[in-house]
Amino acid sequence: MSGKYQAPKGVSEYFPPNSNIFESIIRKLENISLAANYHLIELPVFEDTELFTRGVGESTDVVTKEMYTFEDRGGRSLTLRPEGTAGVIRAIIEHGLDRGQLPVKLYYHGPFFRAERPQAGRYRQFYQFGIEAVGVDDPLLDCEVIAIANSAFHGLGLRDYELQITSLGDDSSRAAHREELLKFLAKINLDEETKSRVAKNPLRIFDDKREEIRAIMQDAPLLADFLSSESAAKFTQLQSALTSLGISYVINPRMVRGLDYYTGTAFEFVHHRLGAQSGIGGGGRYDGLMRSLGGQDLSGIGFGLGLDRIILALQSEGLVDLKNTQSGYLDLFIVPIGESARLRAVTIVDEIRRAGFVADMGYGDRSLKGAMKAADKLAARNVLVLGDSELNSNKAALKRMSDGHEVSVTLDSLVAALKSAL
Repeated sequence: MSGKYQAPKGVSEYFPPNSNIFESIIRKLENISLAANYHLIELPVFEDTELFTRGVGESTDVVTKEMYTFEDRGGRSLTLRPEGTAGVIRAIIEHGLDRGQLPVKLYYHGPFFRAERPQAGRYRQFYQFGIEAVGVDDPLLDCEVIAIANSAFHGLGLRDYELQITSLGDDSSRAAHREELLKFLAKINLDEETKSRVAKNPLRIFDDKREEIRAIMQDAPLLADFLSSESAAKFTQLQSALTSLGISYVINPRMVRGLDYYTGTAFEFVHHRLGAQSGIGGGGRYDGLMRSLGGQDLSGIGFGLGLDRIILALQSEGLVDLKNTQSGYLDLFIVPIGESARLRAVTIVDEIRRAGFVADMGYGDRSLKGAMKAADKLAARNVLVLGDSELNSNKAALKRMSDGHEVSVTLDSLVAALKSAL
């Protein structure tokens, strides 16, 4: 039975027990990022609108169609963050993080906002995990960023995905390609909106989803054929590094990331079972972004991984069942019978938690049968019934729920018994 109020349309939200999967994905990504010396940064959920119009690019759908922009009480134009990189670069500049050891390595996660047409895998409020490495232009660093995402997907059990890579080149590469691409597009009868997009950034047309445009672009000149010697050498280095790590990839010369700041290395992880919304994460290098936002002329590379789509990918491969998800985190559930047992259970639960275990107890005036059902629903690994006889003898039966095996333990040795059992 639903209440009077419901979440806005197009919002993804996670609640128990499904939120346990959401949390475990973030934990996996955090652990891998920390192991590579990335550090947490917490960003504002809204920023000055100009940060995104300048940083993301005025020709992108994100800026022209999808941003949630509003005026605050002081008349300032603010926007709910549609992506994370621009905010990270703003923070690096503002707080002088680029004045220390380079590269600056940061990770972040949280909700982002775009006025999308809601469908599976595409939401108006969605969740991402991202990393950024800023200050060093090195193909081996590009490889590290890609490897972190690949390790996370592999560690979660995903297998049916593909890494696609390309190079968007440097300024000279893009200038040479732009000239030829505009000559090609001048021969095509485009609608006014498409012409406007092409005028701002002709690469955007490679991202057009209309079949008639995709057919026309099959014969368009590709940026990969215009790479400068330096850009080509860096792209070759990246491929060698990925191969040395055993990371398979395919080169997709038609790849265009959805944000204008990308240069050089660009990549996307595509899951084969997700249909139209197949991208589970991607990113690339962004030379010039920091300079355009008023900072040093430093290069950076990063990714954004879609947590919502990762969950859909896990479901598609049969790795999670959201209808039958249990936490699996609860090490001990205590069933107290009687007031004295309830008071003692409080102290035992506190002791168990202090020892680093996850513990809970039956609250309220619940029967033994009801409390055992609660323990089962919570997927408790062990259960301990505590009544007057257990209090008097200082002993109780620690029951392993997976097979019903019981072992007698003293109440004072529960921590040691759990360490042995788990």
